[in-house]
Amino acid sequence: MGELHLEVYIERMKREYEVECVTGQPKVNYKETINTKQPFDWLHKKQTGGSGQYAKVMGFIEPLSEAERLELGKSNEFDNRCTGTNIPPEYYTSCEKGMNDAMVEGSLVGSEVEGVRVVLQDGASHAVDSSDMAFRICMANAIRDTMKSANPSILEPVMAVEVEIPTDFQGSVVAGLNRRMGMIQSSDMNDDGSGLKILAEVPLANMFGYSTELRSMTQ
Repeated sequence: MGELHLEVYIERMKREYEVECVTGQPKVNYKETINTKQPFDWLHKKQTGGSGQYAKVMGFIEPLSEAERLELGKSNEFDNRCTGTNIPPEYYTSCEKGMNDAMVEGSLVGSEVEGVRVVLQDGASHAVDSSDMAFRICMANAIRDTMKSANPSILEPVMAVEVEIPTDFQGSVVAGLNRRMGMIQSSDMNDDGSGLKILAEVPLANMFGYSTELRSMTQ
């Protein structure tokens, strides 16, 4: 369903059913990632009387390339390189769950994080106070804190836009795409010179309302 369809339905709801609609732009699904390798050494220790919580994790996080993500078939990777039993093997799964918890919300705009490899190298445990939950919380807090210093950035969805117009409107249409932070990829004229096909890449957040604008500037 296009923007024109939505506008027609909203108008009909107002006119025929006297229903006032609250409308706004759709939410853009941003993602976050990191750009540099960063080590972590995090201790989670909590004593509240009785059995407490104790866990320590050490390792590093680093960015995953696009090729590595395609090869893995997933957005993030947990790599366990622990040797010995400083972290008991039964807690490795909890560490991975803690990583997944940390990836739900990034430090910049609170969006999902992708393109991160988490490498667990060492840690420590306590015979009484260590538990699945302690290691899960420890790992999640360690990664959340480390991502802040790993040069985080926002990933913005970009649309591939194809516009076919009469050549008379080339200037205004190209200017309109530039105003929306678009990057013109190519501009091809048809055989008789009457029409033009423009290919561009434009951030999705800047594309709302473009079809209406295009109609008005080419009439």
